This record gives sequence, structure tokens and C-alpha cells, in this order.
Amino acid sequence: MIQVCSQCGTRWNVRDRQRVWCPRCRGTLLAPSGHAPGQGWDQRQPPPQQQGGGRQGPPLPSGYRWVAVRPGAPPHPRRGRRDLGPTPRYQSIPRWGLVEHFEGPAEQAVERKGPSPKGVQTTVMLTVAVLGAAAFVHVVRYILLIINRSVLLNPWVAAIATWGGVAISVVAVFMVVASALVLTNWLIARRAAAFAHQGRPDPRSVWELRAGALTPFANLLFAPVYVIELADTEGRERWLHRPIMVWWVVWVASTAVSVFSIATSFTSDPQGIANNTVVTIVAYLFAAAALLLVAQVFLGFERQPVERPSRRWVMVGAVDEKSDEPARAVEPDGENPAA
Repeated sequence: MIQVCSQCGTRWNVRDRQRVWCPRCRGTLLAPSGHAPGQGWDQRQPPPQQQGGGRQGPPLPSGYRWVAVRPGAPPHPRRGRRDLGPTPRYQSIPRWGLVEHFEGPAEQAVERKGPSPKGVQTTVMLTVAVLGAAAFVHVVRYILLIINRSVLLNPWVAAIATWGGVAISVVAVFMVVASALVLTNWLIARRAAAFAHQGRPDPRSVWELRAGALTPFANLLFAPVYVIELADTEGRERWLHRPIMVWWVVWVASTAVSVFSIATSFTSDPQGIANNTVVTIVAYLFAAAALLLVAQVFLGFERQPVERPSRRWVMVGAVDEKSDEPARAVEPDGENPAA
């Protein structure tokens, strides 16, 4: 009895015992194809039968089947998978890959020049502190003037009170001028950015803005007008109108008190010096208040950038102008509005 290995194709004569495994390659042995006399498990195959229109010939041995193959040379064997090597490992997160670049809207490309908001705020606050210190020094000087009416002061104390007031007054004047310059530069830069955001140049030139904002007494009229024009351009006049008007009134009053203080500073009698000291204290306090108010106006502009105007869109239903019916209430009477 012959059994063929399905893996290596070796034919084995298994004699009278059917086997399963190939002794050479341990492959599976096919069913026996011969006949061993006297064995009941391998019966003779039946004679070939004629089938209508079918193939004539001996039947296939047990364990074989017909396999259709294409004509010609056999197909090329498949290539085995190449070794990809070890799995890559990284000591840190890889930074390579596709990078997405998001271009902002063109309206955000407005170039801002001039002093920084933090620098402007710092300069104004330092000026307010110096003005407060000057007012305090003149308060001390007034107290010493009252004491001097009955007690003779020490020459060193009198000299320190006199020249200390002069020194702090000079520093206050320089700080006020510095604040005026910084605020003027900020106003010019802010107006340029606001008009550039709307696609048109500032109708007022830089020299016109500087002359109107820095010329004494003329700036009382022109500087607030320039600020109101800026608020109107940015659409914030509704929110900043009251702070601007309050600052304008206090600034005019401060200028008037300061002019009166300078005009009465040339007196030489003791009572006139005391009165001028009181007026000077009030002038310093009015100047500090005017700077605090202009700082409030400045922060009102800087709380919102030029590129983001103060505009809020709400959805409103269509209104029929021909209809005489009164508008229906949003909430029923007696009920709280919805959250």
C-alpha cells in the first residue's frame, strides 16, 4: 500500500498499515493509493461509470481531487515580508509633522505706534504721586507759617520748608510736562490706528495735534475735542462722553486755580504768603484730580483694542410701520424676566 506525503511528495510503502505522518518531514500522508490483499479497510474501487457528456476514465484515488490551473508557466512565488526592524522609540515627543498656519484677519494687522499703555499709565500715576507730595509739603509749610506767627522758627527748619516747597514744585512741573507729552503721543498713535482700521487717514496732521494738545490755554479747547473725535471714530462716545466731560471741567478749573496761584505768588506780606500757600495746595489737588480723570478716560479707551469696536448685534423682529398695535411685552406682567 502506497501513501504519498502532502508536503515533500515522498511515496511511502506502508504495507498493510495505514499511517498518518511522514517519517521524513513529519508532513501529513495522503490516503493510500494501492491495494493490500486481505485488508478490509481498503476495498477495491468500483469500475468506471459512463456519465452523459462527462469524462471517461478511472476515478481518482481517495484523497485526490482535480485542480484547475492556468496554462503556461507557473506563477512567480510570492516574496516574503521583509524585516522592518525594531519598533522606533523616541526619548521625547517628536516635533516633526504637518504644521498648520492660521492667518488672522487682515483687520488685525493695524500697526500700533507710540508709547505703550503701561508706560503711559505709570507716568500719569507718578505725576499724581508727585502732585500729592507737593500738596503735602505746602500743607506742612502752611502749618509752619501759623507757628511762626508766635514762635520764631529755627533757620534750618525755615530753609528746608522754603526750598523743599520750591524743589517739589519744580519736580511737579517737569512731571506734568512729561505726562502731557506722553498722553499727546498716545493720542496721536491711537487716532492713527483708529482711522487706519476704518481705511482712511487721520484728517488732522501730527503737528496740528501736537500744537493743539501742548499749547497752554489753547489745549483746554482742542485736546478734549481731539479725544471726543477719537471716541466718535471708535464708536465709544456713548460710554466715554461723561468721563471726558468731567475731566474737561476739572481741567479748566485746575488751570484757573493754577493761574491764580501763580499770580498771587509775588506777594511779600505774611498774610498774602499764607493765602498763596492755601491756593497752591488747592491747585495741586485740582491738578492731581485732573490727571486721575484723564487716566480714567485713557483706561476707557485701552480696555478694548481698536480692532474690536464696541458694537453688539441683537436679533429684532420685523416691525410693521403701518400697524397701530402696541408692542407686546417680552415677559408677562408680574413675572420675573427669563434668565
